[in-house]
Amino acid sequence: MQESALTNQSATAHEAWENRWQSESGRADWLNPDPDVAAIVPLLHSRNCHSILDLGCGVGRHACYLASEGFDVHAMDASPSGLEFAANQATEHGLEITCRQGLMTALPYDDASFDYVLSFNVIYHGDGEVVARSIAEIHRVLKPGGLFQGTMLSKRNANYGIGVEVAPHTFVVSDAGDGDKNHPHYYCKAGELVNLFEDFELLSLVDCEHERPGSYHWHLVAERL
Repeated sequence: MQESALTNQSATAHEAWENRWQSESGRADWLNPDPDVAAIVPLLHSRNCHSILDLGCGVGRHACYLASEGFDVHAMDASPSGLEFAANQATEHGLEITCRQGLMTALPYDDASFDYVLSFNVIYHGDGEVVARSIAEIHRVLKPGGLFQGTMLSKRNANYGIGVEVAPHTFVVSDAGDGDKNHPHYYCKAGELVNLFEDFELLSLVDCEHERPGSYHWHLVAERL
């Protein structure tokens, strides 16, 4: 699998997010941590987790929250504007996070670097190959027994099947305007998700409807085998 093909054809949604993160209105809905992330903090402390990667950190809502909880947080994103805002937020609140630009298909970290990897609303932005490569990279940078928490798009999502199917289970809405829907989005059923995470032990898997009606996402927590 050639990295250039992944980057140029399928893993391009970060371009839309780069534009969004440059405006106050674009950032407005992405400043508070998701309740699921807050809920996992006691488990992380009980397992003596220390090093954390917020993969696809956006403007730093989770990275800053986790740093405030005492973790050693690394925040990575493909968007320089998002990373700049995240770093400024951390400084403003007296927090320390380490920011780094990179792609989810080629994480710029050593093997077994982290106790916990978080990736909320990120790794489904691509086709099946991009998703599989991203999951493999998450597995690589997690320590054995480390935890992954993230989301995937469910086939119950109202957007499934809308637009052009550019690869199996992957759709692009070419007239979606400035949003990220004009980049590939991958959808899966529970069984397909289990297969994608075959090198993990799934600890929880819930099909959740987000704020918008029909916006179903899988929420999962998995342990690296």
